[in-house]
Amino acid sequence: MAWHEIHQRLSLIFPDGSPFRQYCAREIAAKTVFAMMYVGAVDGSGRAVAPKHVYRMSDDQAARTSEAERLAYGTDAQKAGFVGRGTAWYADTTREPIRDETLRNGLIAVGAARDDKLIATTSSKPRYTLAPDFAALFDPSVTGEALDREIKKWQAAHLSAAALATISLYRAGAVGDASGMTIHFPSGETRRMGSGLSSVIAKAVIEEFAPRFLAQPAVLWVSESGRKVVQRDDTLARRLNLNIDPARSLPDVILVDADPEKFLIVFVEIVATDGPITSLRRGELMAIAAEGGFGEDRVAFVTAYLERDHAAFKKTFSSLAWNSFAWLASDPQHIVALMDTTNVGRAKLHDLLTVRKD
Repeated sequence: MAWHEIHQRLSLIFPDGSPFRQYCAREIAAKTVFAMMYVGAVDGSGRAVAPKHVYRMSDDQAARTSEAERLAYGTDAQKAGFVGRGTAWYADTTREPIRDETLRNGLIAVGAARDDKLIATTSSKPRYTLAPDFAALFDPSVTGEALDREIKKWQAAHLSAAALATISLYRAGAVGDASGMTIHFPSGETRRMGSGLSSVIAKAVIEEFAPRFLAQPAVLWVSESGRKVVQRDDTLARRLNLNIDPARSLPDVILVDADPEKFLIVFVEIVATDGPITSLRRGELMAIAAEGGFGEDRVAFVTAYLERDHAAFKKTFSSLAWNSFAWLASDPQHIVALMDTTNVGRAKLHDLLTVRKD
């Protein structure tokens, strides 16, 4: 199988949302896998590769596919002063990206490749092999639905539940049809939103976050990009004495925990690209709640993301307001609390561990 065909398969094995996709699905990863397959560096075969097998490979060498030529390259490419056929794929300065990014932080991290720990880390000896079940995904005879089944089987065995959930969320945002996606509200009602990552995250907030973190969840307000109103409960807003005016700078979602003992107004910003709850934004939203007579103890602020590896999370997390929360659709059972202990004295970690397992 040619390296560009391997590249295509890697994009199927590691679709958007996969962990370490930036290292596992790029061109240099495809050429790394090709070099390993070329010399038969599959765990248990007795053959392995070093980064030099990748950067010394060339199109001319890749075209020589007899077993004798492939095995000879596996032996000769590791020798000092080796001069290969044609123009090498990479300069030897790519040794670190191949070793540290593509292999150690990419393919090895997800169980697609292995590292012989008996060889010293400072040694230049070949030490890297493909895992047999991963190598099997590049069998040219396996295509179509059979390939899809094998890829899903490999993903289920090697990717975490959070990673699989993230892939599903990406797919949901990417394949939404013209009518969008259906959101199921705590009340039992349903609404339609357009497709896209913002809608995917909003759906997760309403269907996953609300029932998981609120005792008696209700949805007061939901809007899409361009402030198209999906849900607006004026009756509940009047009862709470809240001025939900679309002309104001409202958040993407407003939830309410209607439990009398745990009552909360929850302002949620959906971040697919930008727009987290910063200190300034928190103040603006707190002013809306204060107008209705609600103090800090009855208001929560949540910035909702798709996943930790997403660019939006990395870009905006450092700007999140203290005394707010971050929540990830890919890890719905977890929540990040940014706590300001200034007004509670010198709080100890023990005092902050208020959540206990029964």
